[in-house]
Amino acid sequence: MRLSRYFLPVLKETPAEAQIVSHRYMLRAGMIKQASAGIYSWLPLGFKVLKNIENIVHEEQQRAGHIPMLMPTLQSADLWRESGRYDGYGEEMLRMKDRHGRDMLYSPTAEEMFTDVFRSYVKSYKDLPLTLYQIQWKFRDEIRPRFGVMRGREFFMKDGYNFDLTKEDALHAYNRHLVSYLRTYERMGLQAIPMRADSGPIGGDYTHEFLVLADTGESEVFYDSKVTDISLGKRDIDFDDVAQCQAVMDEFTSLYARTDETHVEAEFNEVPEDRRRVARGIEVGQIFYFGTTYSDKMGATVVNDQGDHVPVHMGSHGIGVSRLLGAIIEASHDDKGIIWPEGVTPFHCGIINLRQGDDAADAACESLYSALTAAGLEPLYDDRNERAGGKFATMDLIGLPWRITVGPRGLKNGVVELTSRKTGESVEMPPEQAVAKVVEIYANL
Repeated sequence: MRLSRYFLPVLKETPAEAQIVSHRYMLRAGMIKQASAGIYSWLPLGFKVLKNIENIVHEEQQRAGHIPMLMPTLQSADLWRESGRYDGYGEEMLRMKDRHGRDMLYSPTAEEMFTDVFRSYVKSYKDLPLTLYQIQWKFRDEIRPRFGVMRGREFFMKDGYNFDLTKEDALHAYNRHLVSYLRTYERMGLQAIPMRADSGPIGGDYTHEFLVLADTGESEVFYDSKVTDISLGKRDIDFDDVAQCQAVMDEFTSLYARTDETHVEAEFNEVPEDRRRVARGIEVGQIFYFGTTYSDKMGATVVNDQGDHVPVHMGSHGIGVSRLLGAIIEASHDDKGIIWPEGVTPFHCGIINLRQGDDAADAACESLYSALTAAGLEPLYDDRNERAGGKFATMDLIGLPWRITVGPRGLKNGVVELTSRKTGESVEMPPEQAVAKVVEIYANL
């Protein structure tokens, strides 16, 4: 992409309605535009990051053996009446009637829809275990939407549902999701801590939220600081290995880590004083096991090996895909702008031409652009006829992890400048060496 041809409506001033860093930078970097309260248009730069996050979620879900599909955003109220949630869900549910007077709703979640699909087609225990998921738009009519995509009314979400014969099988699915979520967040450059949480309107006995520590988080969290020393890294996890998944669950949840809804002061006080932490956190995902709550009410049964019809054990598992953009920015920024982790960046590298129109500089930038593209990377080439300060400010604001700066003075010495957005460190090197370095960085992700 060449910036002279790209649609990047960067703002110099911070809009008055933006209260937190992620909202300010997403508006200023031309990533989103508010359509109405809590509802946003996703502009090209924001849409690229959204798709990158979505792709990581898909890859890790399918690595864990989960199967993607897609449900409608509009649902019949009849299914929700079967489960007993239609009247109890509250005013966050957007209700409407179609032209025939039938009660409809805009999906805030999809337990009922997935249960209906399951009961329609799965009849035998031999078809279990089964986990289905989707990444789809949802709507919850927040009374006070705020903080941009962090607390919007319309949001992009991964929601998955496991169907298992026994509680033991379903708890393995629960653990499997925890492992896959940890890997998902780490690939995005985030440390998301699983914390014992409240199940809310979805219900269930087992639930963990995944929270990213940030001063602007809506949840107060209490945790043992040792939990921040644990990472999954590049471990080779066999998702069918019950003991291995349970071991990861134990490792990441044995230390104290709870949201304010489930906090127990007496238990927290048992943590050594120097390791007790109270902070704010941003929820970016949640996993639930709720047994036969929905299968009992909606007749989701299978025939077991004894010939008996038994209700399946279920869980649901969500990741806030659009919300993650805000969480990443809250966790990774400075006073100049966003600092994207390599795993989700909209472009792998920025190229700045300090002397647009200079034959040598133009040719060097074109060569860098072609070489990076040929290596399978997406560079963003700032070929605008703008002053250097403006180009640097734009690159810092949109937060690409790496920048190659090309100017006549450096080219006379056969070098360009490679700069890390995260550290601010710059190194001069020949152009082909800069390309090789950037290619190596992304090959090692």
